[in-house]
Amino acid sequence: MAIIDARAVFWDIHNGLPREGPGYRESTARALSLAGPIPPHAHVLDIACGPGMQTLDLAELLPDATILGIDRHKPFVEETNRRAAARGVANRVGATRADMRSLELPPASSDLIWCEGATYMMGVGDALRSWRLLLKPGGKLALSEAVWLRPDPAEEVRRIWSGDYPDMGTVETCRVLVRDCGYQLLGDFVLPEAAWWEYYLPMQQRLDLLVSKYAGDAVAESALRASTEEIISYRKYGKYYGYVFLVMAANDGVGTLAQPLL
Repeated sequence: MAIIDARAVFWDIHNGLPREGPGYRESTARALSLAGPIPPHAHVLDIACGPGMQTLDLAELLPDATILGIDRHKPFVEETNRRAAARGVANRVGATRADMRSLELPPASSDLIWCEGATYMMGVGDALRSWRLLLKPGGKLALSEAVWLRPDPAEEVRRIWSGDYPDMGTVETCRVLVRDCGYQLLGDFVLPEAAWWEYYLPMQQRLDLLVSKYAGDAVAESALRASTEEIISYRKYGKYYGYVFLVMAANDGVGTLAQPLL
């Protein structure tokens, strides 16, 4: 019997999902409205675009913008480009493989940088400092970040997140970090519960389909169980954590060195 790799099972779970994290078209639109007027024919950079759900939402909300999505995972890049072609916007929306930690893009080349649910992979402070160099004067940056919503999380959910994201902070620590990295915070809001189920309901359907495929394989069943438990955790403990959408503009001056999230 072939040995099944847990990472391969993870990608099988995520294959074909509409999006790769909690998100909601209405939340994308709300964040964009907080950014204020975006220049005509803007250049937009969508970092860690995943399969391109919010990339295409931005394309509809900014009908004359040129949008570049970047992601490390080749199938996500291909899916984003397929969706752009299907929507008839491939002439101004496309994706390419790249690492958010080492973007080889010209300085001051983006009017708007977007990142939904992925800055934790780089570290929010490092991302804000690095990506600031890519913004044009007056450019805007919007990102969503996992945070604690209450100071008294249940022990079980604190244990879960301490393994997945030990540096997770609060809305206020994110606001401080934005300021310390040389940005003006234009506004923020916590994603609604519906944004989570936009992600989790399709995932649950995918998990249900894979149960029989991997029946009897301990490694695969463990990977399926981990994703199932993630959904159960949000159902039980979602009041304790969430995603905050932060929208900001780069200040003209250089910000002070940021402190890590507490």
